[in-house]
Amino acid sequence: MNIERPVNKQPLPSHAKRVFEGRIFDIYQWEQEMFDGSTATFEKAKRKADSVNILPITKDGKIILNKQEQPGEMPFIGALGGRMDEGETPIETARRELLEEGGITAKNWELLHAVQPDIKVDWVCYTFIAKDLDRSGKKQLDEGEKNELIEVTLDEYMKIILEDNYRDQEIALFLLKTQQDHEKWSEIKRLLR
Repeated sequence: MNIERPVNKQPLPSHAKRVFEGRIFDIYQWEQEMFDGSTATFEKAKRKADSVNILPITKDGKIILNKQEQPGEMPFIGALGGRMDEGETPIETARRELLEEGGITAKNWELLHAVQPDIKVDWVCYTFIAKDLDRSGKKQLDEGEKNELIEVTLDEYMKIILEDNYRDQEIALFLLKTQQDHEKWSEIKRLLR
């Protein structure tokens, strides 16, 4: 599966300088000419690794979601997934994360959506649909994760994405926008069942 990385709507200019190097994010600054000829310092974060979301679909058309807790955060609901490891492709990360967080493997994969959700952060979220599931594996959660898998219908999922504790806002926005186009929404409903 060959997947192109979406371009950020504000590409990092070649003259930007890294002013902070973190474990997850680097921060860049640069001088930007304004419309009146003056200059201002612009700033942008660059995430060291993109991330992947997975929406596994059961044989009876239910979507498996991840009810999760992590240290220092309020409990949340979202897709299964996580950060890409160095050298991984998005689909390799999706397969690894599905197994780690759910003990699940899948025979069929489809990219639902790929987006850079924030203009001020160079970071891509890839969302995959996984079907023909084998749930015989064992979860391999990180030491900072607790989770419970829940199965919901598409109608239930569309209500969950509106809740404050739903984490994957990039998926929520994509689905809500897609609902406005009857043809596209019919295709999404087919994929998510």
